[in-house]
Amino acid sequence: MRKLWEDHVTWTRNVILCLVDELPGTDQAIKRLLQNQVDIGNAIKPFYGEAAGNKLTKLLKEHIIIAADVVNAAEAGNTVALNKANKKWYANADEISEFLCKANPKWALKDMKMMMNDHLKLTTNEAVQRIKKNYDADVIAYDKVHNEILEMSDMLANGIIKQFPEKFKTGGNMKSSR
Repeated sequence: MRKLWEDHVTWTRNVILCLVDELPGTDQAIKRLLQNQVDIGNAIKPFYGEAAGNKLTKLLKEHIIIAADVVNAAEAGNTVALNKANKKWYANADEISEFLCKANPKWALKDMKMMMNDHLKLTTNEAVQRIKKNYDADVIAYDKVHNEILEMSDMLANGIIKQFPEKFKTGGNMKSSR
């Protein structure tokens, strides 16, 4: 779970850099970030089934597409478009939270929404600092996003373990997924 979500923030960062700094490789970075959403959806399929994994992938891909709208509107200084994209982004985050909490009663909706909202705020700050060319703040913002996503991935993993304890061994004999 940590690897998948670290990939999420890493490739999101890469896309932010590509979009804001107009770097080559933007299409490839976006493609990789979108593949990460498929990977996350696939990771829950053994627990929640094919349909649930596909639904999460769909919601997460929407999350990425809306995030690009947020970054582009912020970079253009278009407040109306930014507010519209942000509203849509937060609605998508709520939809993801509700979907996950319906699948797993071990995740509290209030906590999931708070975690998702924190993720959006931190990611927005990361993009804004990059747009402002405040590179010191940009680095700090990325570190905060990275730390938050590790908390979120742990919350997700712990919820899965609590819901499906029979699928996980306890003790020192756990095998690495690598």
